[in-house]
Amino acid sequence: MLDFRIETFLSVCRHMNFTEAAAELHLTQPAVSQHIRWLEQRYAAQLFRRDGKRVRLTPAGEVLLSAMTVLRNDETALTERIRTCETGRRVLTFGVTLTIGEYALVQPLSRYLKHRPELDLRMRFANTTALLEAVQSGEVEFALVEGYIPPNSFETLRYCREPYIAVCAAQHTFVQEVHTLEDLLSERLLARERGSGTRDILERSLAVHGRTTGDFSHVIELENMHTIVQLLCADCGIAFLYRAAVAEELEKGTLREIPLSDLSLSHDFTFLWNKGSVFSSEYRAFCRALQSERLAGSDAF
Repeated sequence: MLDFRIETFLSVCRHMNFTEAAAELHLTQPAVSQHIRWLEQRYAAQLFRRDGKRVRLTPAGEVLLSAMTVLRNDETALTERIRTCETGRRVLTFGVTLTIGEYALVQPLSRYLKHRPELDLRMRFANTTALLEAVQSGEVEFALVEGYIPPNSFETLRYCREPYIAVCAAQHTFVQEVHTLEDLLSERLLARERGSGTRDILERSLAVHGRTTGDFSHVIELENMHTIVQLLCADCGIAFLYRAAVAEELEKGTLREIPLSDLSLSHDFTFLWNKGSVFSSEYRAFCRALQSERLAGSDAF
């Protein structure tokens, strides 16, 4: 169990305000100040600097926040394990992005679960940004995400590398011959919402060419991948997606890839969890098992 003064410290970090932390914890503000002073004496370092009514973390405070957040999250996971240990059940809570969960994980996960009848799963679907926050806050133990990951914030393991392509309906007619990204700007773009890994990669790729999504003639923003694929099939625009999301439609011939001479991308689907977690070896073993099931499934065809 974390020291009660650490809980006070974490509350102050959430609010960056002693008064608001005191209200959350049902303490007086002097009590909150006393807890922080005790920690500063304990670690021989200043943890916060005053900034008007607010405070901000010092470098030492940032180190303590990172370490204590991991410990708090591990304690939450440990409590759940102790609660269920006598039942013989193992509960694992993790998150996946919509694209990965719907198109890249189901078959490997189903094969894995057949060998692990004691395992209970709680799987959360969200975009990459939301899942990074969920891992850091302890809402999920680990996640499988697309898109870009802040460096040095998590332990990671690559699940697979997936091509990222431009797609349109098989019968789509372009107003001009298409060779480069620039030739697509007159098209209607079907795009995922901001915060999605698929959208993040698109925006970063466009930025390399000095462009944004706003440079397309029209933009339709959607939070559901199935809807994007259906609109593509109905010839309502073009999109940039992972090939896994449209593999079936490409095989059937209802969609086709748009070859671009100046855009050829692949990106990782990545497992991640809090750096320094005491459960790191278990998370890594689970992730490697799913990775192995994926490779075994691909070898079967």
